[in-house]
Amino acid sequence: MTAAELPRWLEILISGLLLLGGLTAVLGALGLVRFRTFFTRLHAPTKTSTLGIGGVLLGSIVYLSWISEMAVIHQVLIAMFVFLTAPISAHQMAKAMLDANPDMRPPLPGNTETDSPRRETARAGDQAGTGSDRRSQH
Repeated sequence: MTAAELPRWLEILISGLLLLGGLTAVLGALGLVRFRTFFTRLHAPTKTSTLGIGGVLLGSIVYLSWISEMAVIHQVLIAMFVFLTAPISAHQMAKAMLDANPDMRPPLPGNTETDSPRRETARAGDQAGTGSDRRSQH
């Protein structure tokens, strides 16, 4: 079966999935360029990449399963890989940024002071010249 023999409803479905995937990928790229802080820049492409790649892969799955009349395992494996690795890599990048800049950490819930205890212990460790055992210094 060729692309010329696809039913009209299937062409519309596949086109819609490809457009959805492409537009969300473009929105993620615009968010990466437009946002100012590291965390918002990190948020935009990781959230939209899963939907963008998911739309393109779903369109590919529908098309290839229709013309070959069998399930396409390659696209399913790619989707699983992307859906598992994108959130994990974003989490690791955010964690590395917070470890490199402890002053960026938000205050603990229920803390009414202006500084969080984490910031105070980090400053105490920096003033003492060592950050290896911060609990014993405070």
